[in-house]
Amino acid sequence: MIYAVLFWEYLKNYAKTKLTYRADFWIEVISDLLFQGMNLIFILIVFQHTASLGGWSEAEVVFVYGFFMVPSGIFGAIFNIWNFGERYIVKGELDRVLTRPAHSLFQVLLENLDPPSLIGSMVGGVIMIICWSQLGIPFELLDLPMLLLFIAGAVLVYAGIYTALSAISFYSDAPTGIMPLIYNIQNYGRYPVNIYNKVIRFLLTWLVPFAFVGVIPASYFLEKKADDLSKLALLTPVMGIIFFTIGILLWNNGVKKYRGAGS
Repeated sequence: MIYAVLFWEYLKNYAKTKLTYRADFWIEVISDLLFQGMNLIFILIVFQHTASLGGWSEAEVVFVYGFFMVPSGIFGAIFNIWNFGERYIVKGELDRVLTRPAHSLFQVLLENLDPPSLIGSMVGGVIMIICWSQLGIPFELLDLPMLLLFIAGAVLVYAGIYTALSAISFYSDAPTGIMPLIYNIQNYGRYPVNIYNKVIRFLLTWLVPFAFVGVIPASYFLEKKADDLSKLALLTPVMGIIFFTIGILLWNNGVKKYRGAGS
């Protein structure tokens, strides 16, 4: 209950700030939409030169991209911790956070909320609905709860990976440069994994499982039988819990080792 109250208070403070600088808010929203639009245009251009991609039609790949946008937007709104190492470790702001009783990660997340990212999730939802209609996929009663379950699992996969990467800052003073690398890798998860070689497929499925934030859970609704993707989709919440648990454990252990900005 206390955490819910804290979340609401931080959200109100965010709203007050953005109402003061409304132009910044809309610039951020438009920039995000343009970025997502360029990615979608790229997919459409690819299909101007081929009828299918690894056995996937244009509508199916766009559907996967729409699904990919939903958990990506939710994650971006809540887990906006790209600059954790520089701001909280190098500049010492974590010292302030650790003087408060709430969990340190929760406080860091609240201080970096980015609600405009949810616009991308809404657009992704619209893309899915359009493609769902174009593909003539029957909508069953179980589809909605499964969709929500897969989205939650995908968000947890994101959260676990990036929490673990942020926690590296506790163990290393030097910039690792790994965050931008992983960010680029995650974009591969919005395409069918069977178009990649076995090494990349294994990487995206089991080591940094970004396939579970896009193509694998989306395949459940498309009923893609290739490589049993639709069966793997049921592992999405499991992978989310596993990787988020790993991320939290690394974070908590890192906090125990942290000795202040001068350490």
